[in-house]
Amino acid sequence: MSLSLQSPLSSALSSKSSSLQRGGGGRLKLLSGSLSSNAIFLNLHNPSFPQIRASSLDAGASTELDAVSSFSEIVPDTVVFDDFQKFPPTAATVSSSLLLGICSLPDTIFRSAVDTALADSGCSGLENDALRLSCFANKALVNVGGDLSKMVPGRVSTEVDARLAYDTHGIIRKVHDLLKLYNEIDVPPERLLFKIPSTWQGIEASRLLESEGIQTHLTFVYSFAQAAAAAQAGASVIQIFVGRLRDWSRNHADDPEIEAALKRGEDPGLALATKAYNYIHKYGYKSKLMAAAVRNKQDLFSLLGVDYIIAPLKVLQSLKESITTPDEKYSFVQRLSSHSAVAYSFSEEELITWDQLSLASAMGPASVELLAAGLDGYVNQAKRVEELFAKIWPPPNV
Repeated sequence: MSLSLQSPLSSALSSKSSSLQRGGGGRLKLLSGSLSSNAIFLNLHNPSFPQIRASSLDAGASTELDAVSSFSEIVPDTVVFDDFQKFPPTAATVSSSLLLGICSLPDTIFRSAVDTALADSGCSGLENDALRLSCFANKALVNVGGDLSKMVPGRVSTEVDARLAYDTHGIIRKVHDLLKLYNEIDVPPERLLFKIPSTWQGIEASRLLESEGIQTHLTFVYSFAQAAAAAQAGASVIQIFVGRLRDWSRNHADDPEIEAALKRGEDPGLALATKAYNYIHKYGYKSKLMAAAVRNKQDLFSLLGVDYIIAPLKVLQSLKESITTPDEKYSFVQRLSSHSAVAYSFSEEELITWDQLSLASAMGPASVELLAAGLDGYVNQAKRVEELFAKIWPPPNV
C-alpha cells in the first residue's frame, strides 16, 4: 500500500471538503494494498454521524445501497481518499501497514506526523535499540491517529503490536502507553478503539481494558468459540472475516465447525457471522459485530441486519448504480435481527463460560491456521516499520 496526499496538513484539516474534491496532481488519495483491512476506514461512530448514502433519486426509486444501508452500517473497505464524496469514511484505522505507506512517499500530509515521531527526544534518548524503535513506532501511530481524528468525526482504531498477541499484560501495557500518548495530543478515549488479535490472551486483555472503560476491537475471529469469548469479555467490536473462512474451506477439510455448516448447505463464513450475531443479541452482550472480507453483493444481502459490513468498493459501486423501485420483484430482507436472535438455538456446550482451555479445545484447524496467518502478517509489518525507522532515523530537515 502507498499513499499520495499532496496538500499541506493544515489546509486539509481546515478545509476538508474542498481539498478532497481536487483531481489531477492535487488529488488526495491512498492506494490500498494486499492487506487493506489493516488500514481501512471504519464507520464506527455515534448514530448522529452520517451513514453512507447514495445521491437522491426520483420519488419512488432508490438505489440498492440505500436499501441495504437501512439494515446495516455499510463500511467501505478502502483507504482511498478519492472516494470521499461517493463513500465518505467517518472513522479510521491506523496500523503498521499505513505507516509503511506513508513512508513510501515523502510528499504526504501525514509524513510530518512520522518525522515528528522520529525527532522525539524522549525516544531518541533511549539507549536500547529495540526500545527506541518501539517508542518511535508508538509515537508515529499516535501522531497519525491524531491527525486522522481531526479529519473524521468517528473513532480511530489503533493496531496493537501483534508480537504481544500471547501476552495479556503486554497488550494492556501497550494500550496504556498508546492511550497516554493520545492524551498528550488531546485525543479523548471515547474517540479511540484498540485493535487486538483474538487469541485467549488478547480476549482477556480486552476484558480487563473494557472494565477500565477503554474500547477494544477484537480481530481475527474465525470460530464461534472466539466470538462468544470476545462477547463475554465485553469487546466493543468483534470482527469476523467471512470470505477467508470460505476460502479455507475450499482447500481444506476436517474442521468440525466448517464441516457442520457445509453439511447444512451453508457458507461457513456467513454461518459463523450469523451465529455470532444471534449469540450476541440473544444474550444481551454489548459487543457490535463487524463482518469483513465480504466478497460480493450476495454476501452482503445474506448479512443484512449485522451491525457493520465492510464492503469492497466494487461492491459499493455496483450497489450505488443499481436502482430499485417499489414494484421490483427482488425484495431486500433483514436476515439478522432481534427476532432471529431469539429464535436461534444454541447447544449447552456453546453456552459455557469460555476460558483458555475450552477455547483452545473448541478452535478447529481453520481458526488456528487463519489466526496464525493473520498474526504473521501483522508481525511482519511491525518489523518492517522498525527496520525502516532504523534506516531513516534521524529524519532530515526536522
